[in-house]
Amino acid sequence: MNLLNGSNFQRLNGAVRAAELRQQVISNNVANADTPYFKRSEVVFEKYLEQEMGKSDGANLPLKRTNPKHLGAGGQTGPLRIGVETDEISVMNNNVNNVDIDREMSLLAKNQLRYNALIHQVSHDIRMIRTAIEGRS
Repeated sequence: MNLLNGSNFQRLNGAVRAAELRQQVISNNVANADTPYFKRSEVVFEKYLEQEMGKSDGANLPLKRTNPKHLGAGGQTGPLRIGVETDEISVMNNNVNNVDIDREMSLLAKNQLRYNALIHQVSHDIRMIRTAIEGRS
């Protein structure tokens, strides 16, 4: 029985992991806000998704076939990328550091809200499964 291995739970798990990665990257930026020559980093996923979704035919968006009966979607190029990029170009301070502490704190708060919402959804899904197993109404 795949109660916790369903596609919805796996998507939530992936989103929680992405929020955790964002938390680590933003925290690193904040910790190095006064470090000379430090360059800020950020987690990029949405940019790649927008690039793939913006193409006219949509056939370049790769789909994973987990069953031979699934329909293909044309040119499958592999999974979408998610990663950490470093901004080497911009400069914010005289010490060649490019961390804007106000922006980073704002991103941190936004990510915390996203993380809390995801954890709330995971908890809700687990409570629903538990209720179904126990037979309570």
